[in-house]
Amino acid sequence: MVDITMESKKGITMANRVYVAQENPRVDIVSATKWGELIPLTNQEDQLHMNTGRLIQQIKRKLRDFDSDDWLLAIGDPAIIGVAFAIASDANSGQINILKWDKIERLYYPVKLSVRGGIEELNP
Repeated sequence: MVDITMESKKGITMANRVYVAQENPRVDIVSATKWGELIPLTNQEDQLHMNTGRLIQQIKRKLRDFDSDDWLLAIGDPAIIGVAFAIASDANSGQINILKWDKIERLYYPVKLSVRGGIEELNP
């Protein structure tokens, strides 16, 4: 079960980190810096099926300090996004923050998730 709550921008500092699942130079993600320093987990050429072990270890290393102040920007290969989500969640006891792109409003919405436990609160 997943607990989903919307997070206000209040309290966000540049000490926070935004982990970018996969770099894509054709997509402008500069507005995500509002939530912290952008840190790419993989580059645009990485393919999970080509070097699974190396990429998983690379993502684990980069996310080892993921905590409740950090964010995951889900962009790129869906398999890499899934691995990053699982590793970040595991590193932070099932708690993960994601930045969700709204293509109509053209901005990121911060969403806090808890993948351990039930849906206790849902604030659209």
